Amino acid sequence: MVGRLYGEKRAAAKKRASELIEQFGLTEAAKRPAKTYSGGMRRRLDLGAALVAKPPVLFLDEPTTGLDPRSRLDLWGTIEELVGEGRTVLLTTQYLDEADRLADQIAVIDHGKVIAEGTPDQLKDRVGGERLEVTLADAADADRAVRALADLSEQPPAAEGQVVSLTARQRNGTIVQAVGKLAEAGIDVDDLVMRRPTLDDVFLTLTGRAAEDAETERRGESS
Repeated sequence: MVGRLYGEKRAAAKKRASELIEQFGLTEAAKRPAKTYSGGMRRRLDLGAALVAKPPVLFLDEPTTGLDPRSRLDLWGTIEELVGEGRTVLLTTQYLDEADRLADQIAVIDHGKVIAEGTPDQLKDRVGGERLEVTLADAADADRAVRALADLSEQPPAAEGQVVSLTARQRNGTIVQAVGKLAEAGIDVDDLVMRRPTLDDVFLTLTGRAAEDAETERRGESS
């Protein structure tokens, strides 16, 4: 139907539809009504319909919203294949891990304005270096842990519940130093890890709130 709407002859439209049905793994469901498809299958069907005319640029507006984790990963793979074929994809998403995996260039939008843009690594560098996250056995030790770890960062460590986090001056040796300082202070630890900043950290630093909170606020304003 979509091929015919684009002006294709019936035979050409049918051939193109068969190609896309196979490409998006819908062959077994091809003769079923679309209303019987799962959410992930419907997203793949939407993508297939959008590609009938072989557009060089594809706009995807929150394509994975509401999908289960498996369907979401499958759609990520499909989008990566499209980019690998040479298409330009403009993707809007509220999931920053999705943007981190799929995007070469990212624009962060808050209240309708672009507040930052760049590659994922460039945006993460705005937050700082590696972050040390310590999960304490007892949240009551948070203030003492902040004092014990203060020398490991240029900025004061932050405490939230049982988790104390800081931007490390250097990656090498920081974990060993942190364990030693916490042991000297008599503070028990459940977990300790070094990690690179995420795009969630970037959004939180730029706006003062998490991306999920911003999306909830946006949907509330538009309802």
